Amino acid sequence: MENKKFTESTESTEFKESAENVEQKEANEVNESAENAENKENSDDSKEGKEADPVADLQAQLDAQRDQYLRLMADFDNYRKNQLKKTNDLLTYGGEEAFKKLLPIIDDFERAVEHNEKAEDIEALREGFKLIYGKLKTYLEQSGVSVIPAASGDAFDETIHEAITMFPAPTPELKGKIVDCATKGYKYKDKVIRIAKVVVGE
Repeated sequence: MENKKFTESTESTEFKESAENVEQKEANEVNESAENAENKENSDDSKEGKEADPVADLQAQLDAQRDQYLRLMADFDNYRKNQLKKTNDLLTYGGEEAFKKLLPIIDDFERAVEHNEKAEDIEALREGFKLIYGKLKTYLEQSGVSVIPAASGDAFDETIHEAITMFPAPTPELKGKIVDCATKGYKYKDKVIRIAKVVVGE
């Protein structure tokens, strides 16, 4: 009887210890699961933090590129305005130097006209006008303006000559050639600025 009670007591103690072990095991598993979940959450947060850094870097690079683009656009706009102003000034005041060089010749003409009213020496007056004409001609030549050849006997060239009339050629050699020049033609460097008007022999 006592053996039976001892056996029952032993079994009860073993069962109790087994139950406590199971509970302890389950509690350990719960704690371990909680720790794993917390570690996983921390790991996910860490990953999200690491992924946020490249985005921030890219945003900073984008901001820098945008700032550089805006600066370049502002510089280009200033350059465009300056070039436009220079072009307008060139179109408006491009002939300034040419006119400044003509002013001394105008002064000479004015003095000649004033002297002409009181002049008695016609020859001196003629020489004065020839000097002024020479100065004007020299100025034009130095500026790149030249006379188009259109002397009697020169070949007619429709690119630089305009035949205003046909005239019976005085000699057979002048047939189809220039007989006389009615209005001189001029070139500025290689460009015709006024075509020569000539009489052509027929």
